[in-house]
Amino acid sequence: ALDVQTRASVRRDVRAHLDAFAGVALVVTHDPLDALALASQVVVLEDGRLVQAGPIDELTTRPRSRYVADLLGVNLLHGVADGHTVRLDATGVAVAVADAGAGEVAVLVHPHAVALHRAEPEGSPRNRWRARVAGVELLGDRVRVRLDGAVPLTAEVTTDAVRALDLHEGAEVWA
Repeated sequence: ALDVQTRASVRRDVRAHLDAFAGVALVVTHDPLDALALASQVVVLEDGRLVQAGPIDELTTRPRSRYVADLLGVNLLHGVADGHTVRLDATGVAVAVADAGAGEVAVLVHPHAVALHRAEPEGSPRNRWRARVAGVELLGDRVRVRLDGAVPLTAEVTTDAVRALDLHEGAEVWA
């Protein structure tokens, strides 16, 4: 395994070679971060079967399965929409959304869009709840934080935020 700096340098070098190459290149990797950094199109296989293929932005904004969402690190929540509210299947929590129509829907929450606070934040109480930190994983200059609460989520924050909020397993936060 490469250290973080060397891995980033290798990614940049490979990306530069791919950009300079006039043809089509097929890069096989088991690391979603490598795929996102190097590809213009991504093909996702699960148990040897193609489950989704397309541009990166399509996969990260419209994953067709929980497997693809998990692979790309996106929170995928299922529920039933009624206008501007989605009641989540797993917990029954009501979440405010842009008009989602009516019926079964999937709500995508990108980890970098989850704000964490040690105390209840001021302002609108919509879409925030108490959570307990279930795990903290260092990913170079970013940190993935798994949260257990009314809505289990994964957040992604800076290492500075981890120190400032004293994030550790068992810490109580607002998400």
